[in-house]
Amino acid sequence: MRILGLDYGSKTLGVALSDEMGWTAQGIETVKIDEEGQNYGLERLREIIEQEAVEKIVLGLPKNMNGSIGPRGEASKAFAGLLEDTFNLPVILWDERLSTMAAEKMLISADVSRKKRKKVIDKMAAVVILQGFLDSRN
Repeated sequence: MRILGLDYGSKTLGVALSDEMGWTAQGIETVKIDEEGQNYGLERLREIIEQEAVEKIVLGLPKNMNGSIGPRGEASKAFAGLLEDTFNLPVILWDERLSTMAAEKMLISADVSRKKRKKVIDKMAAVVILQGFLDSRN
């Protein structure tokens, strides 16, 4: 069963995919979106979901450090509803606190330049989110 991991931002959508056994997460791509223009990258997500036979979506839920949910968290919850309605798949909201920081640290330790990090940080954050979910099931 393949699971899609998403890191939702106002300008980009980081995308990761599990292996068929649901053990590991691999980064796929970063999709450019326009939240204000209501372009959420759904066409590209549909292609991935159909091509990879995705059965579940894990979406990062940004919480404040005290556990409360702010504006970005509310936007993620609304996006989760849109994903459920559009693809008729279960969407799991996953606490993504510090996922972008963890992704940044991984890229820095791999000696990836700042310019290249900017291009892949959202995809790596999606990997961290999805891997966290996968690890919690085992």
